[in-house]
Amino acid sequence: MVKIRLARGGAKKKPFYSIVATDSRRRRDSSYIERLGYFNPVTHGQEVRLIIEEARLAYWTSKGAQISDRVKRLVKEFKDQGIAVKLAKNL
Repeated sequence: MVKIRLARGGAKKKPFYSIVATDSRRRRDSSYIERLGYFNPVTHGQEVRLIIEEARLAYWTSKGAQISDRVKRLVKEFKDQGIAVKLAKNL
């Protein structure tokens, strides 16, 4: 079964997560099928905190991929953030 989950990277005390589509039997940080975005929980200033390729996420979910709880929350946050960005551009 394919799962969409976080894979940890970065240095000690400086986490950086990739949002990946991977086989559920694989280890958390091992190889993956496709990288769908990233999440940086320790951003500073103008750095981008969260990027998700929505088209590829929709593709994998249409094929039956299961999304982890944390990634579901991040997707919801990303969509809410996207609406705020679009509204700000229109003003």
